[in-house]
This record gives sequence, C-alpha cells and structure tokens, in this order.
Amino acid sequence: MLEEKNMRMKSPFNKKGITLLELLVALVISGVVIGGIYRLFVVQSRAYTVQDQVAEVQQNIRSTMEILLRDLRMTGYDNDSLSSKVNVVNPIIIGDGSKLNPIIVEYEYDDTTRYTVSYWVEGAPSILKRQLTRTKDDGSSTTETADLLENVDTFNLTYGIDTNDDGGVESWVPAGGVGISKVVAVRVTLTGKPDQTKPDVKEWVSPRTLTSAVTLRNQCF
Repeated sequence: MLEEKNMRMKSPFNKKGITLLELLVALVISGVVIGGIYRLFVVQSRAYTVQDQVAEVQQNIRSTMEILLRDLRMTGYDNDSLSSKVNVVNPIIIGDGSKLNPIIVEYEYDDTTRYTVSYWVEGAPSILKRQLTRTKDDGSSTTETADLLENVDTFNLTYGIDTNDDGGVESWVPAGGVGISKVVAVRVTLTGKPDQTKPDVKEWVSPRTLTSAVTLRNQCF
C-alpha cells in the first residue's frame, strides 16, 4: 500500500500547474515592463534626434559664417582699380519678393581675375545663397551659385564706418544708414532653424544664432 502511494506521488501527471489568475498576473506584469521599456526607447530616440539636429544646425551655421567672413576679409584685396571696395546696398526686395540681396563684395588675385561675391536670402523656407563671379582681364566670366544654409531665420549685417579716415570704426550702422561713409568692418548675425518637417525637432529645438565681426583689412589703409 505504501509503495503504491509513493508511485502516485512520483507520477509526472500528479504535478500541480499554474492557475488562470497567476497567468493573468504574469501577463500584466510583463505588459507593464515591456511598456516601460518601449516608452524609455521612444524618449531616448527623440532625445538623440534632437541632439543630432542641434549639432547639425550649429555646425552648418559655423561653416557658413566661416565662408562669409573669409569673403569679407578679402574685400578690396589687390584691387586698385575699384572705386568702391565694398558695395553696401540697402536690403531690397527684387522681383516677386523672394530674394533679399544685402551685400556684394569684390576683390582680385594677381591683377588677373576679379571676384564678385553676392549673398542673399531666398525662398520659403529661406535659404542663404552665395554667388561667385570670376571675371578675367579679357572680359570672360564664369558664375557659380551655391546654397550655404537652409532654414535661415535671421541674416543681418551691421557696418562699422570710418568717418574721419583714420582706419578705425567710429560708429556701427545698419544697411541703409551707411551713405557714402567708408566701411571698415562688418558685424554678421546669422540665425538658423532646425528641420521644420519633423514635429519633435521643430517643437524642442530652438533656433541657433551666431554673431561675428570682421575687420576689412584692405579697407583700413
């Protein structure tokens, strides 16, 4: 009798299983854990996207600013034939109102090629464009136009003018207030926005602004 009882206890069909209530509790706990992991993944993914856009906007603004300042530093270089080394024009709307042309600069290399560089903001969303025209002594010329920065929010130029011809800046004036004064420095303010097609980035990333000033060395002599 005892041996028969021991055999029944060792039988695999005599093991107790889990109840339906225990199964439901396990499923609920698993769902909560998986939901928390998924939410953490979404938050981390958004944070990565935002940080990536911040870095991209800042880098693009810095690169654009370097190109612009390089052209400004070259203004009037090796160019004795030019009566006006820097052409400061009032910000004017051209054509259908989509083009803003705030500045044109000129310089030469080795008295053989004249470089004329124009900057303007165009389109919607706004794009900062750079146009470079190379003119040879024989009159032939080539023109290249490039998009420097997309989603431009602000592109302002303020001019340092020399009123007493001592090579220094006496005052800073906006475009339109320069008159016939000699421009010896330019202050540039450039603001770029992130990609406006992504809702999270558009909402979380504010525009980035960079301001730099450059002395027009060839104008100070």
